[in-house]
Amino acid sequence: MSAQALPTAAASRPDASPKRQLVLEAARALFLAHGYGAVSMDAVAHRAGVSKATLYAHFQSKDALFATMMDGCSLSDMVEERLFTLTPADLPASLGAIGQTVLRFMLRPETLAVYRIAVAESGRFPELGRAFFTSGPQRFLDRLSAWLEQQQQAGRVRRTADPRVAAQQFAALLRSGIFLRTTLALPPPPTAAEIDATVAAAVETWLRAYAA
Repeated sequence: MSAQALPTAAASRPDASPKRQLVLEAARALFLAHGYGAVSMDAVAHRAGVSKATLYAHFQSKDALFATMMDGCSLSDMVEERLFTLTPADLPASLGAIGQTVLRFMLRPETLAVYRIAVAESGRFPELGRAFFTSGPQRFLDRLSAWLEQQQQAGRVRRTADPRVAAQQFAALLRSGIFLRTTLALPPPPTAAEIDATVAAAVETWLRAYAA
């Protein structure tokens, strides 16, 4: 995948300085080309054409730099707030819309590239795993959990359910099947029909376990 395919957090911030954006673009290219462990802050500064003082003025550490890069492809920003309505006319349809957004996001080449880096290197670099989780999955699970708790209070979700666990299990159902295949770069690429079927099965299974 071309490094240019991955958006940066800086690109979405109108107040971001040009040098900050240069650093993020350099980090993105280096991380995707060489992995997390092989990239030094010196290498990022050199590629961005900035001094180390400038680099550290914007990012205190490599994991902070990686976490900020993650913000550019954050799932919590992809799932529109309108999907988390307090009074959905149709709970299955709302879950399906959320599921479609989540799965299609996870199957994007740039998302998979960052995910592979995190999985491959977080064992050696725990700070990378923390940066990936807090900048991506945790933010989405926090939002989904809060929404499910609201649906629980409205009587649409079982009162005995733990909203956090319910959110985690919905996400896990979406990751079954085609996500693992695509993560491993196994053919064929997922089709729209497969995505639809995966989301429908996830919603149906989840509702059987948690619907009031």
